Amino acid sequence: MTDSNVPIRVITSGPKHHWFGYYDKFEFDATDRFVLGMEVDFENRTPEPTDEIRLGVIDTEDGDKWTELATTTAWCWQQGCMLQWRPGHDDEIVWNDRDGDHYVSHVMNIKTGAKRTLPMPIYSISPDGKTAVVPDYPRITREGYCYIGIEDPRKDVLTPDDSGIWRMDMDTGEHELIVTFAQTYAIPCPYHDKVAGHWFNHLLWNTDGSRFCFLDRDGYFFTRLFAASPDGSDLRPVEEYGGASHFIWKDPEHILCWSYHHPTKKEGFYLYHDGDGPDALIGEGKMVENGHCTYLPDTDWVLNDTYCGGEDRGQELFLYHVPTDRRVDLGRFPSPEGYDGEWRCDLHPRPSRDGKKVLFDSAHGGAGRQLWLVDISEVVG
Repeated sequence: MTDSNVPIRVITSGPKHHWFGYYDKFEFDATDRFVLGMEVDFENRTPEPTDEIRLGVIDTEDGDKWTELATTTAWCWQQGCMLQWRPGHDDEIVWNDRDGDHYVSHVMNIKTGAKRTLPMPIYSISPDGKTAVVPDYPRITREGYCYIGIEDPRKDVLTPDDSGIWRMDMDTGEHELIVTFAQTYAIPCPYHDKVAGHWFNHLLWNTDGSRFCFLDRDGYFFTRLFAASPDGSDLRPVEEYGGASHFIWKDPEHILCWSYHHPTKKEGFYLYHDGDGPDALIGEGKMVENGHCTYLPDTDWVLNDTYCGGEDRGQELFLYHVPTDRRVDLGRFPSPEGYDGEWRCDLHPRPSRDGKKVLFDSAHGGAGRQLWLVDISEVVG
């Protein structure tokens, strides 16, 4: 295990609390100068329907200046409001909001201020920025990952055939249902007596937009990883042992996923071929904890973190180089007491577009959750 003294600084400050949330979205703009963030007045409780957060952009080359852009009431502690830069559209950002009895998304040009509203929320946007895939948000009831304020109208239907995943055109807002709960439930699972009450979560496009994947979880948290074509066709299970967790696409055909491999009885990060089972166990002994994994752009470096552990409640941030089996620890950041469960502050590390910098959320500095910037250029070369 290699230690590395990397430059690190906090880029937001109290008394407000700042974070970004999940690890699979563009937080850095195309120039790697401006980064997105969210701001809230409170911590350590469940959001209420009227709780509003502010969205802003930070100029990392001008004193980390914060500029407020918008507000929203559709958010959660772990994934925020899906705030992100729209791929392929350098000046546009996207986020989710609540409009009466339904969720919507907004697209804003931060240079002109022009804003338009789409009729559905977004989850994952294709690499060309043209298409979003959208789960049934009211059906997601897991604390920390669900929005508060709109009840699921199908809560008593265990495997509805009129709900699931929609595809939405990011320009026109046109949308259609492409995968249903009834469809995935009908696909046999050799390792589990299937339980209904499913919800879909963690949707993610592959690197060229030819496929997307998602988690299908049932009432007992048995979790299968599925992948499908953009129109929902060629739907097939990728990991079906029931323990699929954090994952990332390495390329158009391979997914790095933490899971429990039934035949070997080993839990770890496996590199799965889309629809063809696991190819290899990655980083055995070096990536031994389930964390929020991301491949640095066009490299064999995996950026990852850990949950808090030990007497200091430390959360580790590290890089792992697959070809050389080399782990580089970037830091250990103690999580203060009270940051647990739904409102814990995971690091959720996000790389810059050039793979030379990393942003992460942490409450270790004594000012509540804030955004921290790490320069990893000397490590990755």
